Amino acid sequence: MVAAVTLDDVLIVLVIAASVISLLCLGLLFVFSKRIYQAQQSNARLLKQTQNDAEQISILRSEIAEVRASVLSIGKRLVASESFAKDLAQQQAAQKYDDPDAKIYSRAVKMVELGADLEEIMRECELPRAEAELLMSLHNKSDPS
Repeated sequence: MVAAVTLDDVLIVLVIAASVISLLCLGLLFVFSKRIYQAQQSNARLLKQTQNDAEQISILRSEIAEVRASVLSIGKRLVASESFAKDLAQQQAAQKYDDPDAKIYSRAVKMVELGADLEEIMRECELPRAEAELLMSLHNKSDPS
């Protein structure tokens, strides 16, 4: 026997099918809304991190600019100090040659190196005996022969 399907049976099946489809749609809607919420939270965290990174980059750029300015200032001071030291060295060298006493002693040392005797050094360089003896003894100590 074949059972006759009535309109009520078809409507019941349709209502059940519609209910199941509605429940599935609600489930999918819930899952997708949860994923959208998580994506929004992740997006908000990334945006905040991006803003923090941008602020950090800005701070680092200003610090680099300060360091660059300091290095330039130190470089200028170093160049000025080197120039000053060079000038001082030139002044010292010039004073060395301008000092008449230094010339006399340089000449006396040269004479000692060439083998001049005490009397000759005293006479030629107009040095007192004690100074001439001192020069000779210092030369003899430093002379390895």
